[in-house]
Amino acid sequence: MTGLAIKSLWARKVRALSTTFAVVIGVAFVAGSFVLTNTIFAAFDEIFSDSLKGTSVVVSAKNPVEQENGEIPTVSASLLPKVKRVAGVKLAAGAIFTPGGFFDSAGDKIGNKFAKFISSHLPDGLESLTYVEGHPPRGPTETSIDEAAAESSDLKLGERIRIVGQRSAKSYRLVGFTKLGSASFGGASIAQLILPEAQLITHKRGRFDQISVAAADGVSPDTLKRRIERVVPPSVRVETAKENADRGSEEIRDNLGFLQTILLVFGFVAVFVGAFLIFNTFSITVAQRVTEFGLLRTLGASRRQILATVLSEAVAIGLIGGLIGIAGGFVMAVLLNALLQAFEVDLPTTSLVMESRTVVISLLVGVVVTSVSSMVPALRSTRVPPIAALQAYAPPSSRGRRLLYVALSVLLGLAGLAMLLAGLFGSGSAGTRAGLMGAGAVAIVLGVSLFSPRLVPPLATIAGWPLERLRRLTGRLARENSQRNPSRTAITAAALMIGLALVTFVTVFAAGLKSSVAQVIDENFEGGLVIQNTDGFSPIPAGAAAAARKVPGVKLVATIRSTEAKLLGAGSKAKVTAPTPDIGEAVEVEWKKGGPATLRTLGDREAVVSDSFASDHGLEVGDRFRLLSQTGAKPAFRVAGEFDSKLGVFGSVLITPAVMTRAFKQTQDTIDFVVTKPGADAAKVQALLTAGAERAFPTAEVLNQGELKETREEQVDQLVNLFDALLLLAIVISLFGIANTLALSIHERTRELGMLRAIGMSRRQVRTMIRYEAVITALIGAILGIVLGVIFAALISQPLKDEGFTLSYPVFSLVVLLVLAGFAGVLAAIPPARRASRLNVLESLQYE
Repeated sequence: MTGLAIKSLWARKVRALSTTFAVVIGVAFVAGSFVLTNTIFAAFDEIFSDSLKGTSVVVSAKNPVEQENGEIPTVSASLLPKVKRVAGVKLAAGAIFTPGGFFDSAGDKIGNKFAKFISSHLPDGLESLTYVEGHPPRGPTETSIDEAAAESSDLKLGERIRIVGQRSAKSYRLVGFTKLGSASFGGASIAQLILPEAQLITHKRGRFDQISVAAADGVSPDTLKRRIERVVPPSVRVETAKENADRGSEEIRDNLGFLQTILLVFGFVAVFVGAFLIFNTFSITVAQRVTEFGLLRTLGASRRQILATVLSEAVAIGLIGGLIGIAGGFVMAVLLNALLQAFEVDLPTTSLVMESRTVVISLLVGVVVTSVSSMVPALRSTRVPPIAALQAYAPPSSRGRRLLYVALSVLLGLAGLAMLLAGLFGSGSAGTRAGLMGAGAVAIVLGVSLFSPRLVPPLATIAGWPLERLRRLTGRLARENSQRNPSRTAITAAALMIGLALVTFVTVFAAGLKSSVAQVIDENFEGGLVIQNTDGFSPIPAGAAAAARKVPGVKLVATIRSTEAKLLGAGSKAKVTAPTPDIGEAVEVEWKKGGPATLRTLGDREAVVSDSFASDHGLEVGDRFRLLSQTGAKPAFRVAGEFDSKLGVFGSVLITPAVMTRAFKQTQDTIDFVVTKPGADAAKVQALLTAGAERAFPTAEVLNQGELKETREEQVDQLVNLFDALLLLAIVISLFGIANTLALSIHERTRELGMLRAIGMSRRQVRTMIRYEAVITALIGAILGIVLGVIFAALISQPLKDEGFTLSYPVFSLVVLLVLAGFAGVLAAIPPARRASRLNVLESLQYE
């Protein structure tokens, strides 16, 4: 029977290839996701390793609270002499490695808007950067930059560039180009300065980001580490170079783990959609091979052997598709990386990495998905009785089986809804809740798919009505053909339904997010100006606010500084902000307990908390709590007031700027709010502020109310476009499924099509009829997908209502999705329609 399965596949090469296509694409996406992320991780491993060449031990500050922006605490420069005196130390030097901004002489950014680092040049023996041209900086007016950034911005030695740290921008002369090992930096750039200058521009005089130590000959890194630990305080971390590199790599894996998860989610969406194509293909081909199976049963084949034959075909397709998909994983990794780069997510890479885990998982995905998808059609094939060898026979669908499918669809839908709600409103870790929500969504989709055959007749009538009005008989035949086999039409439409459900969810949720943000901005920042980092989230130098206060027409500049802290006793993280006392004049704050005077008179041992933070931790006005800062400080606060948490810029806890500087060591502003004087021309004030920012603080931008909304909308749109691009692959697979289903149905309708041609239907009318069938099928999938997407968005938005989120339904965008689905159906139908119109009339009439 194995030989028979192989011969059967060979005899139906086109069908086998079309089925294999779905496996290949899905597996390639999964494999490509692993290959890309493993390559990125390997590149970071190489970068961390190369950056510590010549270093035996690294001394740095412990980091009890990780910051979202990656900022780390510093160590005192007074530790360096102590480290140098430790026996076995050959060489030791302090180093600076801090985010900043780089601009050419014309004021344009060097590289993309992320990952720019100001570094200090280390002594020979500890320095890891290689100078490929020029020399290291030798004075306070010189700098070097990495070769990749220089090439991307067409920089030449001798040119001047401006560097921004925590002070105003300063001009430096380029004296060298550097590189680190063989790994690509991605979009990151490094500019080197002499140590005193790096400390000055980053406001770290008397501080180091780390101390690098080289061991004397004969002294092991572990031995030197133990000796240094004896002379440094407990707040300092001492690691061997290998331990430091491994920790850095592990942190990168943790921080970028979401990227692998997101890519795999979209990969499994493609696999899930492909499973519907595989199921439909096997269902149709089993129905078309009734006579073949009946003849085999007549010749003595058992039901078990028939089942083994069909499953063997599925396993073979899964293996072949898996192997090709693994090879395609390299191509997909390159395409995914190019897609991320197009959205300015440029991460370091090295040679593509294919781990054995990737091969095993990819093969399992291909074989398991294909086998499971073909199981029901395979079981159906065993119900073919021997008598079917003499005449065409289709096992009837009993009333009991139909009722079973309805009951199963209802149970799946209810179970899925329960899991979705448990994930939204239940307790547990974020990963557990996300898993529940994902499983619930899959269960709901499967439930709708099982029930959708009952929805096909009315939906086909709705979708086919305009076509029937437009082309009369041709449109009517297309509509009736799509209703002829509701199960087949439903499964074909279900593949498109999944992709469009996700696209609709993203579209509706993004529209709600944009409208909610716009509403918050309109209600709280009316008429004001905002100074923020050009990337939208990084801090800006404190000097920007001081300079803005001197601009004519400016009444006041209220600032906010932010950091991350942990609530002692609970362990949960909280966003802590320190607004200036006059923030109430620039931003409308909705108070729950207290008022504007609460902030103006706030003491250093007092804090104002958001209503959600107070609710989550059972806090009332007068209660006390302690926070753990990034520096290890544990300041205590008494709750002095409570505000509405809808305004996310305030975070969870408000404290005084003095405590923010003293206990949290945060000296940069997160965002500044500018209030103009009565009668002042806001546009002129903004122009003056912008000119000053471009000259002294080019990492900052000045926005009015409308521009602030536009930037937030652009950030949402960029994320939506990325998700839609990743979902495009699943939609392509579903359209291929429509084309494949039509091609197979044309095969079984050969005689019918010949009859239509014989009684006068033209080739053009045949093509039109097939295209309309595809359009109706695509519209059924689109309608179901849009309804599901809207429902998912409505459900997931419920927990966010308390945070000020308001769902918005972009009707025009949803109508566009319907129209695009119809056009996609036309494109999918082109090959099968051409084939149907070219059938020979006489041969078709004789076809059995």
